Amino acid sequence: MSLIDDVDALQAIYVNRATGLGNNDDERDYPLYRQSILDDPRAASLAPAWVKRHRNLDQFWGFIKPKFGSYAERRSFIWDEFRALADYAESVDVHPSDAVVSEAMNRFDAEHVRGAWTKAIERRASDPEGAITMARTLLESVCKHILEEAGDSEHEANSDLNKLYKQTASLLNLTKAQHEEVVFKQILGGCTAVVEGLGSLRNRLSDAHGKGKNGAKAAPRHAELAVNLAGSMAMFLLATWESRSGQEQR
Repeated sequence: MSLIDDVDALQAIYVNRATGLGNNDDERDYPLYRQSILDDPRAASLAPAWVKRHRNLDQFWGFIKPKFGSYAERRSFIWDEFRALADYAESVDVHPSDAVVSEAMNRFDAEHVRGAWTKAIERRASDPEGAITMARTLLESVCKHILEEAGDSEHEANSDLNKLYKQTASLLNLTKAQHEEVVFKQILGGCTAVVEGLGSLRNRLSDAHGKGKNGAKAAPRHAELAVNLAGSMAMFLLATWESRSGQEQR
């Protein structure tokens, strides 16, 4: 597990204990997650002082119970105390796929594409709604970049991602109708579904639209899914365009 996983798990154990939801698994896992964080000098320096003082959950309960009378106050206190540590853990957490996609992006002279990808991965944990918006923006930027490189200017006023993708897919020979093999039709149909799904997710969970009081709220896991899918699709489209361009220049 990564540092951010350990931090999230330890924070969850504290919240559980402070709100009456603790269980035997928490008692078992607590010393492991706590020690993992204290073994990292930088993480240990950012951990709340009471993490270092309380070696077991009974000690922590004796600290948190009289400090706040309500569960909500205890949760807010723990989250606030963990913020600096969580921010650090996220900054050092490694996503192997990020490097692969970033390398692919850097091969193209398209600052707006690289910028959208960078913002998307930076916002996954801290701003899930913004990350989902940028995931959609990434795909839109990639499609427009490819169409511009191909000399197609009809897309310029088009902000409909589904239409942009269909136009780009047709240019790159990536539509179902352009293939006979069943497996290719399935895969390419799945690509179309991913793009359509990202557009729907953006409309449902991102910060692109206002919400009512019961509106769905994006979580980091939603942003992780959206950004990873968008990154994979962007890399596939750019690699296909690169391959096609190379063949045409021969």
